[in-house]
Amino acid sequence: MSRFTHTMPSSYFDGLYADDADPWDFATSDYEREKYAATLAALPRERYAAALEVGCSIGVLTRQLAGRTADLLSLDIAERALDQARERCRDLSHVRFARMGVPSDWPKGRFDFILLSEVVYYLDRGDVARLAERIASALHPDADILLVHWLGATNYALTGDEAVDCFTAAAAPFAQVRARSRTEHYRLDLLRGTGATP
Repeated sequence: MSRFTHTMPSSYFDGLYADDADPWDFATSDYEREKYAATLAALPRERYAAALEVGCSIGVLTRQLAGRTADLLSLDIAERALDQARERCRDLSHVRFARMGVPSDWPKGRFDFILLSEVVYYLDRGDVARLAERIASALHPDADILLVHWLGATNYALTGDEAVDCFTAAAAPFAQVRARSRTEHYRLDLLRGTGATP
């Protein structure tokens, strides 16, 4: 399998959603259901005031995450995915959506929680470093950052392990790893802003 050598373009995702409304089976997969439950269980706080979800896709996890946030902004690069996410969360007035391709695009505001679920490995190393810079400027001092990544073979710019290692190294000046867990198929890595108390 030939891997992308640079950050994957928006056309890649547009093509996926043009061919299949749910290309990763987010709405129907038992694997995804279990992973979402593990993702929510990994959150160290019951509720967050202002959360950012990078890469919301069709909004299945977004809807679940909404119950843990007072205000949630969810981003995706694919408009077809966002259309589904908006429809899925139409009754949730505290959830907003925006089409953005990070790190080139970035929302205004500051957040006490940022979720990077299955997204960092689409970026090349330079863009991972730029993503860390964006996040550094948008965090409350004791904010949590949760990374979730598939560990299997892909054609993405980075593997799951490479993506996490690259991000945590770039984020070291402002956030430290607080918890890690790993299954056969995916890993979860929780970081907290260095302004936090233990």
